Amino acid sequence: MNNVELVKHIYDRFACGDGAAVLEAFDPGIEFRLAEGHPYQPSGQAWVGKQAVAEHFLMKAGPEWQDWAVAVGDVIEADGAVVVECRYTGVYKPTQKSMNLQVCHVWRLAGGKITSFHQYVDTASLQAVMGQR
Repeated sequence: MNNVELVKHIYDRFACGDGAAVLEAFDPGIEFRLAEGHPYQPSGQAWVGKQAVAEHFLMKAGPEWQDWAVAVGDVIEADGAVVVECRYTGVYKPTQKSMNLQVCHVWRLAGGKITSFHQYVDTASLQAVMGQR
């Protein structure tokens, strides 16, 4: 599987709720960063390792969202990286507010594994949906 195929596979597995397959595609030392100001990690500091991603993001975010989806747009391949333009949609259960946000993901890969993920999103709008603004 080439880098673009691997990244698309991750989106597919995420859409199916298969967190184990998502984590399997990650390098053991993955650096996983959400945008600075993101309610789940306001500092933007990376979580390092599969377990940290599972505990601090996947297990927390999964139950809080209804009909969460990512619509993949343009996919751009670079040397050792894949950049994906997308949109997030869904309803944040605690506030019952909907989101429809433009987002960009930067995936870095080596040896057939994801070594780094960095998300860029309109955090002000996300904070408003999550009742933190």
